[in-house]
Amino acid sequence: MAPFRIGASERGGTFWLQGEALAAVLERRSGFRCRVIEAARASVENARSLQEGRIDFGFMASNWIGRAMDGAPPFDAPVDVRMVAPANSGAMFFIARADGDLRHVRELAGKRVSIGPQNSGMAQHAHAVFGALGIREIAPVHLSFADGGAALEAGEVDAQWQCPYPNPVMRDLSLRLDVRVLDYGAGEVERVVREVGFYRPAVMPTGVFRGASRETAQLAVVNVVAAHARQDPETVRALVAAMLGGLDELAAANALFTGLGELFEPLRAEGPQALEFGGVPLHPGALAAYREAGYLN
Repeated sequence: MAPFRIGASERGGTFWLQGEALAAVLERRSGFRCRVIEAARASVENARSLQEGRIDFGFMASNWIGRAMDGAPPFDAPVDVRMVAPANSGAMFFIARADGDLRHVRELAGKRVSIGPQNSGMAQHAHAVFGALGIREIAPVHLSFADGGAALEAGEVDAQWQCPYPNPVMRDLSLRLDVRVLDYGAGEVERVVREVGFYRPAVMPTGVFRGASRETAQLAVVNVVAAHARQDPETVRALVAAMLGGLDELAAANALFTGLGELFEPLRAEGPQALEFGGVPLHPGALAAYREAGYLN
């Protein structure tokens, strides 16, 4: 049997590292051979690759999966995508130089902020957060994470929008530069969560990298594993069963999977719609796995 292809992100990115951990657990628990596929544009590229049959499963941020199904920009045609499983709900955060004056997200108004490549998922998140908080006057700078970190170090931007930790770019930057994690004001995290359905409140713990000197309240987006509607239900069922049975193994392999079990729990009270982000239905194979595991009646 040919290996199952798991669409991820750029090599070394969040989805790439999660993909490697998931592939290892699948191979041990289900006997699948797996291959992690690099995707420079991550969610968007993975959705298109699912439609074209170039991958079997793909990591996506939950804010993109509904747009893919609807064919909304940047997609030029609908993708017949289906939800499979949540992958993580990691905190995204803004950083600034510790020797500067910036301390709160609202103070980014009028500042130069590196928010990720143009049309990327991270750039969309930054604009969603600014929009929900009514922050209009920013100067977005479209750079990769590595280039954005270098620009912050050189004083060419005032702040950088960072993806969930652990990520090697943030680790390496914090070893070179004293940084500060920016705070949200009272009620601001809750305001964004109310206005933008795919966000969750999260806590950035102390000590995850140099400069994270205390806990801070942040926003998290649920990232997911998706498949095409045509994917064999038994294959999807086996993948979900391996994830549910391998929660501890996944967390040991990659800290981004820590707490993954909590993301399945809403199924018990809310039913399938708890995981149907953007209105995207759960794949029949995933539904079968959740019923077998007792999450659904």
